[in-house]
Amino acid sequence: MLLGASVLVGAVIGYVFRWLLLLARKGSLEVEIKQILLDAREKAERITADAETAAREKVVAAEGSLAEKEEKLLKQEERVFKREETLDKKQAELDAQVEGVKVKIEEVRHIKERADTLVLQRADELAKVAGLTKTEALDQLYKELEREADEDLMMRAQKLDRDGAEKLERRAREILTTSIHRLGNSVAADTMATAITIPNDDLKGKIIGKEGRNIKAFERATGVEVIIDDTPGSIVLSSYDPLRRAVARMALENLIIDGRIQPAKIEETVEKAKADVNKIIKEKAEAAAFETGVLNLDPRLLMILGRLHFRTSYGQSVLQHSVEMAHIAGMIAEELGANPQVARAGALLHDIGKALDHEVQGTHVEIGRRILQKFGVSEEVVKAMQAHHEEYPYETVESIIVQVADAISGGRPGARRDSVEQYLKRLADIEGIANSFGGVEKSYAISAGREVRVFVKPEDMSDFQARELARNIAKRIEEDLKYPGEIKVNVIRETRAIEFAR
Repeated sequence: MLLGASVLVGAVIGYVFRWLLLLARKGSLEVEIKQILLDAREKAERITADAETAAREKVVAAEGSLAEKEEKLLKQEERVFKREETLDKKQAELDAQVEGVKVKIEEVRHIKERADTLVLQRADELAKVAGLTKTEALDQLYKELEREADEDLMMRAQKLDRDGAEKLERRAREILTTSIHRLGNSVAADTMATAITIPNDDLKGKIIGKEGRNIKAFERATGVEVIIDDTPGSIVLSSYDPLRRAVARMALENLIIDGRIQPAKIEETVEKAKADVNKIIKEKAEAAAFETGVLNLDPRLLMILGRLHFRTSYGQSVLQHSVEMAHIAGMIAEELGANPQVARAGALLHDIGKALDHEVQGTHVEIGRRILQKFGVSEEVVKAMQAHHEEYPYETVESIIVQVADAISGGRPGARRDSVEQYLKRLADIEGIANSFGGVEKSYAISAGREVRVFVKPEDMSDFQARELARNIAKRIEEDLKYPGEIKVNVIRETRAIEFAR
């Protein structure tokens, strides 16, 4: 009986315990399900918020990009409109010129008809009056008409030259006045040596050192020849490389200030001077690029460009010359409806090959092309810079603009100077070219080689031939000589009639 009751109680307790376990498990599952639902809801809300934020950012970016594209399209439309206006004006001018030529052709035809009629009439009259044969009379008339035609052609040529020169000068003045009015800057001297001023001559002995050890160490570290002579208070640094001269000058000045001149100190000072010069190169290049608006250049390309600060050509700082060119090219490109950014970049980088022409074989144009291509500069800029010395053909409008800007910057008063030897040689070359033509009696190059006056024999040359001679001399000078600016060729044909009254 007790056993049955125990079994029954055990069964009841087990059943109750199992039921409690089921209830506990059910509650735990419900809590887990609720937690899962809460986590899922939070995750869904977070994903929704992130998606909304990303969508808003994409919308803002798309709106900004759309606005930028619209602005670019507007600028392109403006350039196209300006170009169309320019083309329309040119077409109108060409049409007017064509009409003028047609009118002149018709006038010439009528004149020829009248001339032929007059020739026949006057030939008959002369034959009757003078008793000449018809052939002789015609020969005489032809000579007279040829003389009259030469005079008429000369007058017409003078008028056309005068009108054309006035028109071209007026247009050029409109385009270039704003480009060059502020560019009268000072320039550095083009030398192969740098003079260093010292406080007293006693320092010369310290610089030389015992048995010349100091000066040898300095020359070995800098690659510059140090010239110490009897000139009081002066030491000369000589080198073909302007960078080496700059480093040597800075190092020597620091050594003089410090007073401790010895081989170890020399090497330390030279290394510090090289670092200072590299810093100057970087600053000058960045300033030039910022001033001209030519941005996004490779830093290595900027370091090469900055070397031009220490390079001069005809006494003109090459980097300063390049900056001037960039301003001029940009202004001309804007006036003509070309790409001002390409023109400025081509002008700024046109002489970059001169930074390495002492180290790399080839012309500075070819070296510059290879440098720009190596650092990923656009092909438009390369085409704009490569033709400024006519080594390559003019492929774009910007290439012509860069060449014109180069001539303007180099030809303005005070921009460049020559040595006395080069100056005299250019004068002799100009006079030699003028004297090489037939009929020239003598010639003089004047106004610092910017004008040559050519005296011809009047009995050997007509006025019309004198004008043709001036053109031929100018063409020969353009082909054979290199010079900044322009040279005026003035051919003088003078006839004097002298008689004495007694």
